[in-house]
Amino acid sequence: MQTLTSAALQFPTVVLTFLLALVALYWLLVLVRLAPLELFERDSLRDDHMASTLVSLGFAGVPATLALSFLVLFAGAIALAAEIIVLRWLSLGMLRVPVGVLLLWVSFSVASPIAAAVCHGLQRALHRYQPFKRRCLLGATVIVAERQDSEYALAELVNEPGSVVRLHYKTDETPQAGERRVLVKYLAKEGAYRSVVEQQYLDTRVRLSKLRLHRKHRSNGYST
Repeated sequence: MQTLTSAALQFPTVVLTFLLALVALYWLLVLVRLAPLELFERDSLRDDHMASTLVSLGFAGVPATLALSFLVLFAGAIALAAEIIVLRWLSLGMLRVPVGVLLLWVSFSVASPIAAAVCHGLQRALHRYQPFKRRCLLGATVIVAERQDSEYALAELVNEPGSVVRLHYKTDETPQAGERRVLVKYLAKEGAYRSVVEQQYLDTRVRLSKLRLHRKHRSNGYST
């Protein structure tokens, strides 16, 4: 127990220990209804923010707070294991800081797909509850079932039969039955979502990634 406590208070594991304490405090506040479940959610994926970043990491359809909680939990476990098995036996001196920063990056990189897999495994159960059927569904893929009228259609979440969502569309982008679409905006007043064709969404993400990379190169002085 002493070894575990000592390892948890070493850099870089102390950073994750602190984050885990914040996560535990947050969920305690949620239980007593002093903090919202949709703390980091937004109504749209258009801008760069926490929710859209998590969607790009594979957490589409997962509440941001839940995704972050599992991400920090698994990253903390990986970093703690590395500290106990490897780092505590090495005399790193001043090298502990750069090595620690590298370990943090590796821990989150390894933890991300694991956390995403666990969250997606919980998705079907989560989506039975109304608080997890609103903004957190942004980025999720749906299959159009039928049109209700000239403005609305019904769709089912992929791999979740029975999980029906309402789509709002304009006359020039009428969804077709069986079409795969991605939810990109939540309309709170209407309890519906705006969506785009899945391939269009994927193409847009590729273009935005290239644009950000180009801007980064220019800001670093690599432009000609």
